[in-house]
Amino acid sequence: MKKSGYALPNLGSLWMLVAALGFAIMGALVKLGAQKFSSAELVFYRSLFGLVFIGLFIFYKKLPLASPVMYKQMSRAGVGFTALILFFYAIAHLPLATAITLNYTSPLFLAIFMPFFLHEKPKKTLLIALAIGFVGVSLLLKPTINQSQWLAGFLGLLSGIGAALAYVHVKQLGQANEPDWRTVFYFTLVSSVCAGAWMLFDHFHALVWLDLPILIGLGVSATIAQLALTRAYRTGDTLVVASLAYVTILLASIIGVIWWQEHLSLDAWIAIGLIILSGIISIRTTR
Repeated sequence: MKKSGYALPNLGSLWMLVAALGFAIMGALVKLGAQKFSSAELVFYRSLFGLVFIGLFIFYKKLPLASPVMYKQMSRAGVGFTALILFFYAIAHLPLATAITLNYTSPLFLAIFMPFFLHEKPKKTLLIALAIGFVGVSLLLKPTINQSQWLAGFLGLLSGIGAALAYVHVKQLGQANEPDWRTVFYFTLVSSVCAGAWMLFDHFHALVWLDLPILIGLGVSATIAQLALTRAYRTGDTLVVASLAYVTILLASIIGVIWWQEHLSLDAWIAIGLIILSGIISIRTTR
């Protein structure tokens, strides 16, 4: 549809801005909650809220949970859980923008995995994007992470790799005609069970009333962000939505400056810009 010779934008893509805000708030609440709770505990409370929500939806709609590719569902859930644990650990020990940027290297690693798992040959433009991205990662880690933070930086990068592997699994499940709600259910189920079991063998922090706003906010923001993300990809332009996802880094940076007085160096901002640029190029190349 056109008006005055110009095409109207697809407003469905703007739901990604809602998702970006939700994920940025989730990251801030994870960092806030990490002052008392471990990464496993935060993953448990975040996943449990999503499990209850999707479980009620499945119960109301009377949807079947049996899957012909259950092994793939369990594999995707396991990879996703591991990536989430690593991501939350990085958020707890790094500046918020740095942790989220490292996690958002996932499109770069997805481009690397494509020939091996999805049998798709990458284009030359993608190789350029990868080079830009890894320059950005190296620049981001070197000037902004001191010696005591190298472990968190490495695990944050691993969370990006894990997220990329999770995307590969989601793509394969889609090719097997698995519905999204079933994939989300098993992911939240496995994450809740594994994080809950981890808590039994680790130090468990008792809940008090003052903890509930943080934990409930964590679950609500993550769930709203996931729903907005799903709607954005369903109703908007895929490439626009994927590009707008990087707004999360900008919002996280603003929250970090306002709430924790985190100030990144010029080198760090250049590195973040390079990673965003390479991510957008890789997304548009691997359409």
